[in-house]
Amino acid sequence: MKRAAWAVPALITSYALLGLLMNSVGTVILQSIAHYGVTKPQAATLEACKDLSVVVASFLFATALPRFGFRRAQIGVMLAVAAGALAISFANSFWAMQLFFVLVGLCFGIAKVATYSSIGLVRPDPARHASLTSLIEGVFMVGILAGIWLFGWFIGQDTTGQGWLGVYRVIAVLALATAVLWWFADLDESAAKAAQGQPGTGYRDALALLVLPSTIAFLAAIFLYVLIEQGVGTWLPTFNNQVLHLPSAMSVQASSIFIAALAVGRLSASGLVARLGWLRLLLGCLVLIAALVLLTLPTTQGLHPRANMGWLDAPAAAYIFPLIGMFMAPIYPIVSSVVLSALPRERHAAMVGLMVIFSALGGTIGSFITGFTFDRFSGQTAFYLVLVPLALIALALVRLERLTRKSSNGTA
Repeated sequence: MKRAAWAVPALITSYALLGLLMNSVGTVILQSIAHYGVTKPQAATLEACKDLSVVVASFLFATALPRFGFRRAQIGVMLAVAAGALAISFANSFWAMQLFFVLVGLCFGIAKVATYSSIGLVRPDPARHASLTSLIEGVFMVGILAGIWLFGWFIGQDTTGQGWLGVYRVIAVLALATAVLWWFADLDESAAKAAQGQPGTGYRDALALLVLPSTIAFLAAIFLYVLIEQGVGTWLPTFNNQVLHLPSAMSVQASSIFIAALAVGRLSASGLVARLGWLRLLLGCLVLIAALVLLTLPTTQGLHPRANMGWLDAPAAAYIFPLIGMFMAPIYPIVSSVVLSALPRERHAAMVGLMVIFSALGGTIGSFITGFTFDRFSGQTAFYLVLVPLALIALALVRLERLTRKSSNGTA
């Protein structure tokens, strides 16, 4: 295999590994509450540690990465993850976890920009570019699923309260192996470096985009979507444990239903867009999410712990409620595609930077709101609150459809 061919598996592996770590925060929140004695709002700061770090990394390093080199950045990120994971496997404290998720957020912010920028270098034609992007995002979801079961296995084997930290030694080995993979890969970055200094690549263009009405509607929809996704995804293991009374390991593993539903929904929506149109499809998805919430959550009232609860006698809500992920999944990629398709290619990087920043802010705020409501009221109340941003997303999507239609007709 030529060195250039190693770039694709390196892109896929590094992005999936970072996805595993970024989405492990819900599991770590559950463990932090159980073993470090922190409150739910305190545990929710882990979400802020990773998401705000993504914002910082995207803002500070996005425009400098082409000069530094995408391949070199990926090697540095994987080495930093390996060192951080090895350190956290011995540091049994909540503040160490906070520092670790700051590191994970910084690494993910850098790697996401490097990954999406590198796709066009290894697959320049549109069809192969779309194919590789779909493959990377698909394996990203597989990495998240693998992480849930990996963490769940270590938690299930833990008898001391700190044995579960051994999972990070496995992650350190995987990160080091990925750094070696990148070391042997060859990536021609001349096209990316040549684009530096051209219009549409700096902060000024991002600010110019930020004042457009279509951008405001788009970013509002993205922000609210991630607010729901991270609020539910992060707190679902704790909901399973404290509301449905599933065992800790099973609570983590059952949350994989939500991730699997996201994966299925993302893969199946592409064929429906052409038939229904993107606005009709997404509004239908929002209605189905609301229906699942309103039908499922009432069944979780009054549940009591039962000895030796397993998969066969778990409450039905453990299987049904996470299926909202199937209907949430199409929103982010379809809306992003609609907006990016309406922009000139030279402005895509600036818009992607704004997407990353607003997504991270939505994730942080969503986790805080859910954690605060869960702590002060109940898990059911916390998840009922998703109905509010659902309604706001619907308004933002209708507004966005009108603006993009006017733009395509040349009337705006």
